[in-house]
Amino acid sequence: MDIKEIQNLIKFVAKSGASEVKLEMEDVKITIKTGSAKTETTIVQANPMAQMPVQAAPVSAEATAQAIPAANTEENSNYLIIKSPIIGTFYRKSSPDKPKFVEVGDSIKAGDTVCVIEAMKLFNEIESEISGKIVKVLVDDSTPVEFDQPLFLVDPS
Repeated sequence: MDIKEIQNLIKFVAKSGASEVKLEMEDVKITIKTGSAKTETTIVQANPMAQMPVQAAPVSAEATAQAIPAANTEENSNYLIIKSPIIGTFYRKSSPDKPKFVEVGDSIKAGDTVCVIEAMKLFNEIESEISGKIVKVLVDDSTPVEFDQPLFLVDPS
């Protein structure tokens, strides 16, 4: 089961109103417990080294609305948005001694790496699916991001 499937499962359970869901497959056991303000997920794999509890961020609509800046204002309506494909920690560079992947004003093309998101001790390079010029970075370095949270504004012209 990959990270996207787990994220989709967490969203589904949070929206369904169920208080607890347990899923057991061949080598993976997942328990998702929901409350009024947060969702807890525990993932246990057959390999003992891979056992890890995962604390998901709040899933309430109010908390999500407060955490995500308004990216579709009239002023920004001409821009495209690069969004986070996963939940994790956002980094603008691959390591502290390396340069940032992109800066405001940089031109990018589809397939260029724009940032890294760490999820469950894995660093995932996030590639742009669009071409254009970086207008604004919407997230501070080393901060948590949600699934589908806007990361960059891009001018496609």
